[in-house]
Amino acid sequence: MAWRLLQGGERKLRSAVAAVAVAGGGGVGGAAFTTALPHLNARKRKKRKKKESPRTALVQKEAFLRIPHFEEIVQRDALFRFISRSKDFLSRQPEHVLLLDDAGKLHRELGFPRGRKVSRFAARHPLLLQVYRHSDGKSWIGFTDLMEELLEEEAVVMDSTEPSRVLAVRKLLMMSKERRIPLSKLHHCRHLFGLPEDFRDRVPKYSDYFRVVIDPADGQRILELVDWDPKLAVSALEKDFVSDEDRVRRTFQFPLRHGKALGLSEEDERRMVMANTLPLVSPYSDGWRHDLWTLEAEKYRVGVIHEFLTLTLEKRASIHHIVEFKEELSLTKHTYQMLLKQPRAFYLAGTEMNWAVFLRDWYSEDGTLMEKDPLVLFNEKLHQYALMTKMETNGKSSEDIVCS
Repeated sequence: MAWRLLQGGERKLRSAVAAVAVAGGGGVGGAAFTTALPHLNARKRKKRKKKESPRTALVQKEAFLRIPHFEEIVQRDALFRFISRSKDFLSRQPEHVLLLDDAGKLHRELGFPRGRKVSRFAARHPLLLQVYRHSDGKSWIGFTDLMEELLEEEAVVMDSTEPSRVLAVRKLLMMSKERRIPLSKLHHCRHLFGLPEDFRDRVPKYSDYFRVVIDPADGQRILELVDWDPKLAVSALEKDFVSDEDRVRRTFQFPLRHGKALGLSEEDERRMVMANTLPLVSPYSDGWRHDLWTLEAEKYRVGVIHEFLTLTLEKRASIHHIVEFKEELSLTKHTYQMLLKQPRAFYLAGTEMNWAVFLRDWYSEDGTLMEKDPLVLFNEKLHQYALMTKMETNGKSSEDIVCS
């Protein structure tokens, strides 16, 4: 009986509350009556700002830290990706031509986005590439006469610079952990060092320096060092140190951690950093034997990257090139952060996922490479033609630029 009375009282209370809510009446003291629970009236939480994707996030977060001409060089590489890859691929084809239907399936090899028409990209470079219909009724893509002339010119440049390329390969092998590098890696990064397409066929000419061996584990062809030349085991930094010691001291910094209780002045701090920075560790030493987290190990890897970049044509390399030689150069997954800690020596441009590292001392303030290899000059000439759409009748190039 008591239970029934309790249920009846509860129903009456609910009816009364509902009646007040419908009528919009006030509660005690005229305050509005509500049946909502307190936690339902809480303020909406602020949405967290979505973290930018490494694919688009710039390495240099602050605008005042960015160096425009280095960023533009990275963008330029993307602009010329199609013509560069197409030149390499077509030059290996019979008669330097390819069926247009087949070319449309080779987006990775030719350097254009999947699902796009290759003919549209070829049309952007009419002085170098052409699409034509053969007597068999099929469309083909190939080089223009101008491009064929440029290929001959490039071959002459390659032959004339071969000694310097061999020297770079020798020093690269001397830096490598086991004094050997897979030929496939050198071939994949041949443009970085200016190696010719047929470099593998030229190796036997230099049997006094290196040789090709077969890895018994996987049958891979390996380029192995034959002769260690102590005269070559001198890095560019060591040479610079002799001629301009102060500049090298200023270029690198390896701060020493210490407590605030020391109360060091700015001058004392500077001297401590200098004492901690030098001496550097030669990239031609067995520095890879140092414990991973030691100061000597970091100095060694910084020196390896610096020397590696001096061997490249344009004193720069992309993350893909660095990763390619990660094992041979004993680099770690912390290379990106390591380079960011040396902003006076290196500049990282691009995005966190696709960055490039530059040797700052080799470029002028306007972003011009101060010492240009003959092959660099040839590539600049090729890029100029790639941007033009026609030639004037008097033999001078038109400045009709394709904006893409």
